[in-house]
Amino acid sequence: MSNNYYVYIITNYENTVLYTGITNDLQKRIEEHKKNVSNNAFSNKYRLYKLVWFEEFNSPDEAILIEKRIKGWIRKKNRSYQK
Repeated sequence: MSNNYYVYIITNYENTVLYTGITNDLQKRIEEHKKNVSNNAFSNKYRLYKLVWFEEFNSPDEAILIEKRIKGWIRKKNRSYQK
């Protein structure tokens, strides 16, 4: 098992939807998104497969913290556009 953890952002062909996730095997996870492994998943619904950003961490706790910060920032930013 890998000691590396990745936070990543993927998007669709049109670059209109973002998904932030965490994994310990980035290459495998991106392939799963491309192959639509989970039929009811958010990433499958919006055809998200294109990796636009990732960062590597040694600690799962650190990766989770960064993922939550990114998700919080995206939600906060989206709310400001709706006003």
